[in-house]
Amino acid sequence: MNTIFQRTSISEPALFNPSDTTKKIHDFPEICVSTFSENIINKFSSFPDTKKIAELYTANGVCPVYKFRYKNTDIAFYMSGVGAPACVAGFEEIIAMGAKRFVLFGSCGVLDDRLVGNKLIIPVSAVRDDGTGYHYVAPSAEIEADPHSVQILERVMSDLGYPYIKGKTWTSDAIYRETLSLIKERRAEGCITVEMECASMIAAARYRHIPFIQFLYGADDLSSDIWDIRDLSSYGLSNAEKYMLLAFECGINLH
Repeated sequence: MNTIFQRTSISEPALFNPSDTTKKIHDFPEICVSTFSENIINKFSSFPDTKKIAELYTANGVCPVYKFRYKNTDIAFYMSGVGAPACVAGFEEIIAMGAKRFVLFGSCGVLDDRLVGNKLIIPVSAVRDDGTGYHYVAPSAEIEADPHSVQILERVMSDLGYPYIKGKTWTSDAIYRETLSLIKERRAEGCITVEMECASMIAAARYRHIPFIQFLYGADDLSSDIWDIRDLSSYGLSNAEKYMLLAFECGINLH
């Protein structure tokens, strides 16, 4: 029996597609921004000019999709589910609604705090310790981010004056199985962060031919033998405007 990890190509066709479960929405913004932080989404959804335009449905409940006007451009935003399967499923349905460009951001664990410090992180590639991405792109140890998207993100961060670092991230499906030996191994391979979605989202965006940008901000520190939670529990609220501004700017520059 060959699982998806042993196959040399992805299987086609799908029995059903996102358009079979999700209706296209008239005038849905071409640009969509998403993050995992409920705190950030609640803050921006409470602004007077923000409008709810759609909903995503799962057994976990309803996830609202909002529209925000930024620099004379309508931008949709919503909260992604944590973990690759939930994140990619939401992305698929948002594309079915009508989005054509996508920006994602969220927190990560820092594997090398001496390099990362307080900088934002641009993932240029991801180690594929996920499962979802293998249904979109054939097996490989790593997957590279689109170089054009990386260049746009670099330029926008420089224009805004945000310090950043480029590097490899480790996408893992199991947050409570980031063992000391694996952390050491991934760090030796050049990974500076660990998170749960990047490799899968790069794969899904590539498969759907959707321009995609993702950036990360450091939360907990895994650079030593003792875990440091740092500001993980704040879920990005202290820098909400900074992150959303960066995401909006990336969206309007992403082509």
